[in-house]
Amino acid sequence: MNIALFGYGKMGKMIEQVALERGHQIVAKIDDDTKEIDFSTMDVAIDFSMPKAAYANISQCMEHNVPVISGTTGWLDKYQDAVALCKKKNGAFIYASNFSLGVNIFFELNAYLAKMMQKLPEYKVSLEEIHHTQKLDAPSGTAITLAEGIITNSKYEKWELDQNGERILPITAKRIGNTPGTHTVTYDSSVDSIEIKHTANNREGFALGAVTAAEWIIGKTGIFSMRDVLNLG
Repeated sequence: MNIALFGYGKMGKMIEQVALERGHQIVAKIDDDTKEIDFSTMDVAIDFSMPKAAYANISQCMEHNVPVISGTTGWLDKYQDAVALCKKKNGAFIYASNFSLGVNIFFELNAYLAKMMQKLPEYKVSLEEIHHTQKLDAPSGTAITLAEGIITNSKYEKWELDQNGERILPITAKRIGNTPGTHTVTYDSSVDSIEIKHTANNREGFALGAVTAAEWIIGKTGIFSMRDVLNLG
């Protein structure tokens, strides 16, 4: 499989390593200073670029009928535009806030726990995420996905960063050292607490998930998620 990397930072380099180990080829490494792009050599594109570049990268790939795997966060105000373009071009697209296979199982556990807790108003839920100091967006896309999973299955109406309220789900975002990513969901009452946590030990899990998604999407058309890739639906 011929893979194009849009964004060649730490994640791009890790994806390259995993892809090569799995027998694939990297046919393009595209960053801000790339002038010309040959889409004809690509079987699939994996985008881990900057938020300001993500939509342009994704739309260019769709215009050239290249399936896209996107893990860039902070651009989702344009997500519905990407979905509409993908449908128009009969393309293939996966966006995930986190490609870690373990995190996507954690998403399912989080939603299931929220369903169990929705009839227990004495428990107040909160979210905490910790990432490395170079991460630009806060809260993380993963934390937002977790929050949406809780809101769908509870009385909460919206999430807010560092805010509390009767129907507000509070998220705390911390930036510490080289932390790859830790996400904690806590249900707290006066008598006890219930906590679920996912801790990434390194970035390799994110890269493996992205390459796995790229392998899966070949030959398909439509808008998918990691639930489809992992057959969690």
